[in-house]
Amino acid sequence: MKGAYKSGINDIYEIARINSYLIIPVGSDRVVTLITRVTMKEEMEFDKNITSISLPTSARYISATMLGTITKQGDGEKFIQGVYNFPTLDNPVWYVTEKDLRHIFDDKQDINHIKFDRDFYLPIGTSPAFSNYKVKICPDQFFVKHAAILGNTGSGKSCTFTSIVRNLFRYDYNGSKLENTHIVIFDTNGEYRDAFFPEKSNFEKLDGNTQQELSLINAYYYGGNEQVKVPYWLMNWVDFRELLRPSDGTQAPVLNRAIGLAKNEQESLAQAILPNNLKVDIEGILNCSTEDLKKRTWDAGKTWGWKQGNEVENIGSAIKKYNTSLGDAIIELSNQTNFNNAFLQQPIREKINSLLVSLNDEYIQKQITSEQNIDLPIWFNYQELCSRFIDAAIAQEGTGNNRIAEFVSTLRLRMNSFLNDKRMAIPLMLKDNKEENRNILSQFIAFLLGDFNRFFKAETSGHFINEYNKQIPVIDAKKTHQVTIIDVSQLPFEVLETVTALLGRIILEFVSYFMPENRGKYPIVIVLEEAQNYIAEKNDSVAKTVFERIAREGRKYGISLIT
Repeated sequence: MKGAYKSGINDIYEIARINSYLIIPVGSDRVVTLITRVTMKEEMEFDKNITSISLPTSARYISATMLGTITKQGDGEKFIQGVYNFPTLDNPVWYVTEKDLRHIFDDKQDINHIKFDRDFYLPIGTSPAFSNYKVKICPDQFFVKHAAILGNTGSGKSCTFTSIVRNLFRYDYNGSKLENTHIVIFDTNGEYRDAFFPEKSNFEKLDGNTQQELSLINAYYYGGNEQVKVPYWLMNWVDFRELLRPSDGTQAPVLNRAIGLAKNEQESLAQAILPNNLKVDIEGILNCSTEDLKKRTWDAGKTWGWKQGNEVENIGSAIKKYNTSLGDAIIELSNQTNFNNAFLQQPIREKINSLLVSLNDEYIQKQITSEQNIDLPIWFNYQELCSRFIDAAIAQEGTGNNRIAEFVSTLRLRMNSFLNDKRMAIPLMLKDNKEENRNILSQFIAFLLGDFNRFFKAETSGHFINEYNKQIPVIDAKKTHQVTIIDVSQLPFEVLETVTALLGRIILEFVSYFMPENRGKYPIVIVLEEAQNYIAEKNDSVAKTVFERIAREGRKYGISLIT
């Protein structure tokens, strides 16, 4: 390149401006390139005359990225994304003309003859290099792919995305408006509410067209101080390990087993099958000598006699929930008459052993195991996980229990600290034991995607989603909410990654169960505002794993990712 300008037939053209274009003719096509860099290098010129001195000269270079191709289409030409015929060495390079710009920006498109599936018709801004031309996109092509909106702080990234979405609802698509849009925004700054869901007083001040547009979007806001709640029992093992950070050697296996026992107990209650931790307790009672059993059933106070409500009796009461006969037999073994009499205990022990063998056979037939339930979205009591189920998991190790309990003590302390910290306990619902909230997976997914009122509006249940849905003001409570704003700006950093990763995984797993013929019929757009706040750039993390999977696999299920 010898200069920054070229004199053409109609004008003088600037050819070395960053964000401008160059044209590379390849056969009958013209490849469009975007100038990304202009550099200058000094080069030495050598002369055969040894008596002369040669000074270095400056050579100027342009770096450009190939964007698309202007190709023949019928009697005219059209700009298409992508490059199919690549230039060769010594290929000529042309400056961009007004004719090329009209093709690139589609400036002369007739708004009454838009082909919505492939035309670039949705304006999102103005070209910085060519201020007379609007930059347009094709939503069908933009939203079925992943995209990134980049820029410095305050450069207008959020405004750009808001403009894209709001413009999307202004068009009449062959006689109808958008009705099946599902856009989920993870808002880390709390700035999207006013754009899509203004306060009633502000909404009334808007002009009629804007009010109608916002009514079509019918956005839904989920957030605010202590409002965002994600049930902890929907987390899988990877989520728990990332949140609680157990050591790999001892703490992780114990925690894994404890969560399995906790979830298995709920499954066992439904199936009336004795859970593993109680089976271990029964085996411990059968293996006790009369003297050991006496120590577990007596009062070590002044009387040194039998204690009502002793440890063995409590185990029997817990077992009665699953099997009345077995529970009553254990309670009988620990009563005041039998607790210190080996002769009377023997037939009761035989009865307990016979009942346990029978239950084991039934257990094997139904094959309910803690390993199968560890990642299932089954409710369990987090408070009991910190105490009873951790103890049961330690007991199952069989040897060195005191040593293991010592290693697990720091994990138990961390788990209890989360329970006592409302910044952690409220968003993850760690203290929630309400029956109504235990089986809400389908309602929660519909809630995230804005379809709760569409499918569950007739519910009278008192679960937290229904209660929140009744309280939050919306433009039209009977319609689908096509934009869901999840305001996570109030979440502490310690749970931000866990919550966003869990929500992303739930959405991905929901659409992955669709039949192949139904994939893509339920399009979902996930918008990650300020993604760097919860997706580590270098370190492996649960959020990075989830959203990388969405980036790789999401398109075939109809999910697009915008960051």
